Parts: sequence; structure tokens; C-alpha cells
Amino acid sequence: MAIEGVASDPAESVLGDYDVVIVGAGPAGLSAGIYARRVGLEAIILEKGVPGGQILTSPNIENYPGFPEIPGMKLMEIMADHARRYIEIREGEEVLRVRSAEKFEISTTSGRYTTKAIILATGSSHRKLDVPGEEGLIGKGVSYCATCDGFFYKGRETIVVGGGNTALTDSLYLHSIGAKVTIVHRRDSFRADRHLQDTVKGHKIPVVWNTVVDEVVGKEEVSAVKLRNVKTGAAETRAINGVFVAVGEIPSSQLATELGLEMDPGGFVTVDRSFRTNVPFVYAAGDVSGGIRQVVAAVHGGAAAALACFEDLMNPYYSRLA
Repeated sequence: MAIEGVASDPAESVLGDYDVVIVGAGPAGLSAGIYARRVGLEAIILEKGVPGGQILTSPNIENYPGFPEIPGMKLMEIMADHARRYIEIREGEEVLRVRSAEKFEISTTSGRYTTKAIILATGSSHRKLDVPGEEGLIGKGVSYCATCDGFFYKGRETIVVGGGNTALTDSLYLHSIGAKVTIVHRRDSFRADRHLQDTVKGHKIPVVWNTVVDEVVGKEEVSAVKLRNVKTGAAETRAINGVFVAVGEIPSSQLATELGLEMDPGGFVTVDRSFRTNVPFVYAAGDVSGGIRQVVAAVHGGAAAALACFEDLMNPYYSRLA
């Protein structure tokens, strides 16, 4: 019982009991919500911010079927409005912890939920350079997704920052669509797979070794970068139109850790082809499960996870394996 004048513990208040609770309202979470409700599951989406995820920062998307060109924010507004026809989305409600009992118990900033199953669609965040100018020019020449934004830089000067598989793949993609691309890498050798290194070399994509970006320059859009050689200290300012940052992603996997889910070395949740995890009745879709970082892939993952959840609740997949 709450004492007058003292805030009660939100975990004491049970806000609902569901077949499945979906955590996250990006493309994967919204898709999961639509499909969960369409097959008759009692479901809810919990989102700590507003629906949309990373797509909200994309100025334009040209690779989502049915929309030749659409701002990321607009696409997510359409998806969220569609999802709300089926399922409640509780915005501004962060999941604080998850406990597995007879049912899963989910504690949030507003209260507590019980559920038979959980779909994690918590996404990931791009690892940033953390240099002056970067944050203010996101969507104005600074991008973390070459396949999302690269088309706008055809024939223009770009750099890709990084030396792993993603950086080299992004460089090859930009080169293939006609962007003028240079790779900037802080070390003197790549970490990427050998075949990617050989392909980059074969296409004669320039590389600036032992170099970091100290600043992204521009007012309305990116106009230059300040580079520094980490061995000699030599600095230069290079005119540039686009900066594609490919230095890794950080999956939002705190809840996955609490649930004891298997994860790969990068912290991404390991799932099977139906987006089941190693823990019965827990599923993961979208960027938190790794794979292709594209809206269409996240939508597929959310739908597949919801359908697998329905199948398992009706005729448990896990018990059939016993």
C-alpha cells in the first residue's frame, strides 16, 4: 500500500497481462505488433521514446518497396499509424528490467506487465566518431548507412571512415553507384575479410592510412573534414560532400543479457531463421539481432517473430523438441 506523500514503486502496479509484449517501436517492433494482433494475440508495444528508431534520422529513403522516395520520419509516421489500427503503442515508457517467473514480468517506468512471450525489437545505435560537427550535420552529409543515403552522393566526393567489413562494403557500394569515395582508416591495415580487401584494391579505391577525422566542417551541409595522421601528426583539411561513418554498432542488448539470451561477440542476439532465441518464448528482430541493417529486413524479422510466437503459444515449438 502506498504511503501518503511517498511515491509508490511503479513495479507494484500491474498494468496488464498479455500473450506477448513487444519492446521497441522501430520497423521491427511495429511489424511484429501488426502481425501479432492479426493472428489474435493480446499484445502491446512498449517504446521508451517515439516510434521510428534510427530511421527517424534518415532524410530520405529510396530503397523501401512502394515508396520511390520518402523521408525516414514520414515513413515511420505511416508505419506507426498503420500499427495503431491494430495495437496500442505506449510511448515514453522505458523497460527497466525483465524477470522470468511463471510468466515473464516486465517492469517499466510506469508499472509492471506480465506476459507469456516477449519480442525484443530494441534496435542498436551507431558508434559515432564523437568529433566536433558530427552531431549537427547528421542527415546533412554525415550518414551511418551508405545503402540508405549513398544514392544522393553520385558523382560527389565522399569518405568512408572505418576498416572493417561494413566500411569496405560501404565503400564498394558507393563506388558502384558512381560516388567518388576514399577510405579513411586509423590503422595501417584493414580488419575486413580478405576478399573485401582484394576487391577494394582491385577497384583502386583510395585509402588514407593511419588517419582520423578530427572535425566535420559545414554549416547547412558538410563541406570538408579535418584529418590528422596519428603517426606523424600531420593535419589537412579536405573538401568533401559526404562522410559515411562505419566504425561499428552498439546493440541495445541489456534486456537480452537479463534474459540470458545467447549473443555473438558483437553483442547481437543470436536467433534462428524464425527469430527465436535460445530462451523459449523470447524472440528478437531488427537491428538487435544483427544481419542486414535495412528497413525491409527489420519488417520481415518483426513479422516472422510474431508468427513464430503465435505458433509456439498454440503448439509449443520447444516442447516438440523435447
